[in-house]
Amino acid sequence: MYGVDGDNLSRWYKHFISDYEVWEQRYHAMEYVIFKENLGERLSMDETALSQGELYTIVTNKSANGGKGSLVAMMHGTKSEDIIYYLSKLPRHKRLKVKEITIDLSPSMKLIAKRAFPNATIVSDRFHVQKLMNEAVSDLRVDYRWQAIDQENEEIAFAKELGRKFIPDVFPNGDTRRQLLARSRHIVMKHFSKWTDSQRRRAEILFREYPAIEEAYRVSMKLTEIFNTKCSKGEALTKLAHWYNEVERLNCKFFNSVIQTMQNNYATITNYFENRSTNASAESFNAKVKAFRNQFRGVSDIPFFIYRLATLFA
Repeated sequence: MYGVDGDNLSRWYKHFISDYEVWEQRYHAMEYVIFKENLGERLSMDETALSQGELYTIVTNKSANGGKGSLVAMMHGTKSEDIIYYLSKLPRHKRLKVKEITIDLSPSMKLIAKRAFPNATIVSDRFHVQKLMNEAVSDLRVDYRWQAIDQENEEIAFAKELGRKFIPDVFPNGDTRRQLLARSRHIVMKHFSKWTDSQRRRAEILFREYPAIEEAYRVSMKLTEIFNTKCSKGEALTKLAHWYNEVERLNCKFFNSVIQTMQNNYATITNYFENRSTNASAESFNAKVKAFRNQFRGVSDIPFFIYRLATLFA
């Protein structure tokens, strides 16, 4: 509003208009806040940054659909021992009633879920698995790009020795080899159904020149199709086993982390096919926290910021 001092208004709201001064969780809000009344049967757990990289672990209730009643707990840090301790403050009989919790691929998150919610089925978020696979394909592309850069530099140096001007070869779409590999980043990171016409033309050239990238991309998209196809858990396990064999046959060093991740998280990844649950609600909540944080140009008073989040989502 015109003529209103924003800082003074914020202080007035904090100390006189709101009930922050008598908020029962005020004195430990920097470390944790818990809302036992919001604990439900299906949860999500994720981490978010508040101020200058300060990480907080957040547990949300999926049934609240990102609105009032979503926030179950918000705890400083990601260290498993600390988070387990904070979550133990929730009534044990309620924690035992949690049926499912979705998390990312972090081993510490898995440990927290097991200890805090021992009866819950743990589900590793499918989108984190797909992202890992997409990044492996992109890493292969980047490796070829560095090779193309080295080759181009050698050709430039050779042209100089001969006193000639270096003119790179150009593909029908106007890309040089170096440009082709650089401009294909978004192509290999998304489904072919979402390509534009120019991206489709570039993909045709890329895959013709680099069959290994095409094969890796095909296997990556096959994983997406397995996750997208509605089928029983048994059918999904069979499809994943065949897919896993294909990844191994690629014999590509960039897929070693994918193979290792699948081995370490096979049970929790395949649990997705029971209820097709993802961590989308947690990601959505994190986006709201980020938007709220940006609205106030950062977080200078973390306890008060958490109080304001609680008034909206707890």
